[in-house]
Amino acid sequence: MSIDHEKDTKKKIPRVPETLLKKRKKFETLKAAREEAARKEEKKQQEKEKIIFKKAEQYVMEYRRQEDDELRIKRTARKDGNFYVPAEAKLAFIHNGVFIKLNKATINMLRIAQPYIAYGVRELIYKRGYGKVSKQRTALSDNSIIEKELGKFGIICMEDLVHEIYTVGDHFKEASNFLWPFKLNSPKGGYRKITTHFVEGGDHGNREVKINRLIRKMN
Repeated sequence: MSIDHEKDTKKKIPRVPETLLKKRKKFETLKAAREEAARKEEKKQQEKEKIIFKKAEQYVMEYRRQEDDELRIKRTARKDGNFYVPAEAKLAFIHNGVFIKLNKATINMLRIAQPYIAYGVRELIYKRGYGKVSKQRTALSDNSIIEKELGKFGIICMEDLVHEIYTVGDHFKEASNFLWPFKLNSPKGGYRKITTHFVEGGDHGNREVKINRLIRKMN
């Protein structure tokens, strides 16, 4: 009896439909493909992060080297009893506000409007930078946003964007056009004398590296 019952039980076990088996196989194949794609994407991102980190280190070293060279030349000139005249600025930021490349035409324009302008920027993009994406003001919250819009110019991250603007690089125009015009508040404590040049105790004119202090007050 037990043997016959066992045979009957085996006969009653339904076969898995062929279509279901195919679906399971397809699902497993897709699952494996997704997992493989995810592993490749993770590896790609890790490699990209290494590149960005390396670039950031190189840029920091470049900026520090420039500052050290400037300081060394000033000290040498002072020691020898000479005057040091720094190179003319290549970059300006206009108060409400875009970056512009300095040339004869833009310098003449700035001179006309000088009583109402403070220019010569060092830091701004990290804290207040927004990009133009599909004509929309978009926060630069991820490097992928920058890479999608400027990757064809070799600008794939925030460090690249800052460096391109700061050094007035070959693709300065594209980088500057990508940035949404900055909207800054009036500085805390207000202006002192907008009709007097900065070197004379006023507010307008080229502040050079001291522009950072003003921008911080305008955040």
